[in-house]
Parts: sequence; structure tokens; C-alpha cells
Amino acid sequence: MFQNSKKNKIESGVIITIFLIVITLIVYYVCHALRLGNLSIIIALLFSIGTAWGSYYYSDKIVLAANRARPATKEEDQKLVNILDALMVTANLPKKPDLYVVEDAQPNAFATGRNPEHAVICVTTGLLEKLDYYELEGVIAHEISHIKNYDILLSAVVSVFVGFIVMLSDTVSRILFWGGMGDRDNDSKGNGILMIIGLILLILSPIFGSLMQLALSRKREFLADSTAVELTRNPDGLISALSKLENDPNELEVANSATANMYIVNPFKKEGEKGKKKTSSIWSTHPSTADRIDALRNIR
Repeated sequence: MFQNSKKNKIESGVIITIFLIVITLIVYYVCHALRLGNLSIIIALLFSIGTAWGSYYYSDKIVLAANRARPATKEEDQKLVNILDALMVTANLPKKPDLYVVEDAQPNAFATGRNPEHAVICVTTGLLEKLDYYELEGVIAHEISHIKNYDILLSAVVSVFVGFIVMLSDTVSRILFWGGMGDRDNDSKGNGILMIIGLILLILSPIFGSLMQLALSRKREFLADSTAVELTRNPDGLISALSKLENDPNELEVANSATANMYIVNPFKKEGEKGKKKTSSIWSTHPSTADRIDALRNIR
């Protein structure tokens, strides 16, 4: 467990560094395209550092706002509060995560935050209504596992960065399409190289960022499932919960491509796939539920 947490911290630092470089080059390209001259590199550096700082400290708030989540209350969500209190006995977390609820019929859940001291578990009302006690316990244990393993920092930061880069690329493409490039008569050779790199990253970074995001998500779901069983000593609860979540027909209205990887199962449902055994691909947000259930059954 300690090794996994340490590895996730290192990977988080590496990914933040990569995104810093990517955003710096994209913004530098944009500034030069708008003919801002020598200020371009300064603006680019300040912009990328500010984005990284905001993503680290406010990624949880950004994600909760994007999903229109509200704080859970004892009066309305007593079962959820009781389950988390019981799991805290064995979870060995420094602080109890804050609980949030999304008003949506699809049963689903995610965890976010920058570390176990600033962690959040968010569930949908559909999850609370459709799962029994032991199934809900399995789902909450799964989200606690993401917190213990520091998956929450990695997934939240990557989700914010990928969403930001996609939005930035789209905005810049529109500006350049409408003639924002202009002529640059005095560009040096070095600036020209940076401009070319920035243009390439502008085009390819949304694709590579999304692939990185999806690969990290698939990789960590199996670990969180197995850690959840260590906490509950009851694989049947999580197996039953995953089966219900996979077969539920409802769409998650607040879901978007930037945060889909954070949920316990893919919030997007595809027509014509009910009853079929799904397989994972490089474009999958999660490993297939059938594979996850098989892995849990092998834990017995």
C-alpha cells in the first residue's frame, strides 16, 4: 500500500511537470501568434504556473462544481454517513472525507481531493436509493481506497489539466481560424522552433492527454477494488454493486468527458451494449466491469 501511494505521488509530480511544459509552449505559441513579442515567454510561464497551482489546490472544488454536488447531511443521508463512520475504523485515514451528493438517478460515485487530509467522497442519489447496505459499503470502501492510494490527486489534477488543455486548444483554434495569426517578420530561428513545437502540441495534446488520463484510470480501478475488499472483508458486496451499476440504464446528466474517469464505473451508457460482455480498449475510461468482477471473485 505504501509503495503504491509513493508511486502515485511521483507520477503526479511527473504529470504536473509534463502539463506545465505543454501549457507553457501552447500559450507561448498563442502569444507569438498574437504578436506580443518578448512578453510571450513571461506570460506563458506565469499562465502555466498559475494553472498548476490552481489545479492542485482547487481541483476538488472544480470537480464538485462541474458535477453540481451538494454536501451530504445526517438528516437526508444517514445510511451513507453511518457506513463511512464504520469504515473509518479500519481505513486508517488521518481525517474523515467530506461527503457530497449529486442529484441524479444513475447509481455512481467518485472521490477527489489533493490528499487524504483534503479528501471528498461524492455519490449520486441513485446509488443511495438502489444499493443495499453491503453494496453501498463496497462502493464507499472503493472510494476510500482511491484516497489511501493517492489516486485522487492524480485523477483530479489530470482531469482538470486535460479539460483545460482541450478548452484552450479549441479556443486558440477558433482565434487562429479567424485570422489571429498575423505576420511575424522578425521571429528568430529559436522562436520559430518553439512556435512549431507549440503548434504541434496544440493539435496533439488533447489526444495524448486524454489517452494518459484513461490509461491511469483503468490501471487504478483494479487496485482500488482489491483494497476495498481488504477493508470490508466482503467481496460479494462490491461484486453485486458493480453488477447493478453496470446494468443500470440511466444516463448521468452531469457527466462530462473530463471527469468520467473519476467515477467508479463509466457514467456514459452506450446503446446496444446491454447484456454483452464489454472489453477494454485504449479509449476506455475503465477496465471492463466483467474483468473487475472476475478479479474480485479470484480474491475469495
